[in-house]
Amino acid sequence: MTSVTAVAQPAGLVRRLAASAYEALVLAALLLLVEFALLPMVTPTDRGPADALRDASQPIPYLMSRPARAVSAALFFGVCGAYCVGLWSGGRRTLPMKTWRIALRSRGGARVSLQAAMLRYCACWIGPALAIAGYVALAPSRHGRWALALAAVNYAWASVDRDGQYLQDRIAATRLVTVPRDS
Repeated sequence: MTSVTAVAQPAGLVRRLAASAYEALVLAALLLLVEFALLPMVTPTDRGPADALRDASQPIPYLMSRPARAVSAALFFGVCGAYCVGLWSGGRRTLPMKTWRIALRSRGGARVSLQAAMLRYCACWIGPALAIAGYVALAPSRHGRWALALAAVNYAWASVDRDGQYLQDRIAATRLVTVPRDS
């Protein structure tokens, strides 16, 4: 197994974006499993979703209550956080990071601490949080769709950062580096 040292090369932007897209697929699969576990909580007891779908003359009800949506969102945030923080800290890597030969390291080249991994995970939500806030602010004027561009803030930061790192890496004092091929 190859170790990543302080002299490791920074991972290129294309490699990092490809790993991010792959990571999104892995997280989507994980969140589908979580949502499947939540099904009993979101299905009304008096009329199941199959009954609603069979009766085409009736509108399909939105099955999640407001409290269920809040629990679902908190659970999604927690599950994604446990996955990311657990695999980023201590030198571990996610499957997409292994596939694209990327490792997360501190600026000095050391393994990432649990605190730095948690800070990086929270910083990853800056762009999506701005997008949600922008959508809520712009939706009444019917321009909410433009707020979705704010979701890319973390990635667009790499184009102006002096080292080409993402915003979350700058905040958490981490960097993504390329892992050499095993010999």
